Amino acid sequence: MVPELVGAIVALVCVALVYMGMAARVIKQYERGVLFRLGRVAGDVRPPGLTLIIPFVDRLAKVNMQIVTLPIPAQEGITRDNVTVRVDAVVYFRVVDAASALIKVEDYKFAVSQMAQTSLRSIIGKSDLDDLLSNREQLNQGLELMIDSPAVGWGIQVDRVEIKDVSLPDTMKRSMARQAEADRERRARIINADAELQASKKLAEAAQQMSGTPAALQLRLLQTVMAVSAEKNSTLVLPIPVELLHFLERGNRGDTPNGETAARPPRQQEPERQLDPEPEPELEQGPHRVGLQEAAPQLAPEEIAPNGEPARAPDLAPDRAPAPDLDGVPAPGPETAHHPLAPDPGRGARPD
Repeated sequence: MVPELVGAIVALVCVALVYMGMAARVIKQYERGVLFRLGRVAGDVRPPGLTLIIPFVDRLAKVNMQIVTLPIPAQEGITRDNVTVRVDAVVYFRVVDAASALIKVEDYKFAVSQMAQTSLRSIIGKSDLDDLLSNREQLNQGLELMIDSPAVGWGIQVDRVEIKDVSLPDTMKRSMARQAEADRERRARIINADAELQASKKLAEAAQQMSGTPAALQLRLLQTVMAVSAEKNSTLVLPIPVELLHFLERGNRGDTPNGETAARPPRQQEPERQLDPEPEPELEQGPHRVGLQEAAPQLAPEEIAPNGEPARAPDLAPDRAPAPDLDGVPAPGPETAHHPLAPDPGRGARPD
């Protein structure tokens, strides 16, 4: 009798252990349990720890309550300013209602992923390229609101949405690079022009200051020469000293070193040059032969007098006597000279 009782007790203990093994469930700290009894939700959500269910009747579903990081595949779209871009993002969400996440949506992770891709395409079409590149905070908030609106009914809360990368076409990248270079060059030119303006003002003040003391300009020149010669990689040539330049400047103004005006020597007159007579061809006129000098007076070239006015040389050389006329009448002297080719007032016209 006793052995049979001991065997029954041992059997009951074994059955109890098997039952406990089948009925006991452990829920982790970051999980929540939803109990389905005969297909229906029974009771509240089970907290973390040890919980018991009825084997073959209850089914316990565990839901992860941690924040889930869901990457959104790159979506290609056209912005509002007609630029084709590829944008990818990431969504951070977590389950706040385990029962709704299991009952109201079949696969809440897949549902959130599809909703995020659709919302991202919509955001791309509503935004400009500059907003996608520089104003991402506002786009992230708009994208989070678009995803969170339907996900609230699923027992899911979207914590944050971040746009990771914006891929642009190569042509657009080159255009943006040229634009940035042009902007940088414009700012550099403005800064350079401002510096030149300030430098010109300072140089004008320095020149005004040095104009009162010429020695300061010479000292500045010597300092510049010393600065250039210290590099030992260039050659400086000064062919004319500064003192010589001042001396030449005073000489051009006609000032002596003592400040008096130097008298210029009078211009010497060149002596008149005597032209040697050359044999002249004779002209035949009727039965007589007349020399060219007798037919026409010898004209000397005009010379310039010392006072700047042209002076005409005398018609006849001083060492020559007037030639006799054809008819034996002496020609007029220098006092009564007239052109021999002109008609004589006391005679008729000269025959050709």
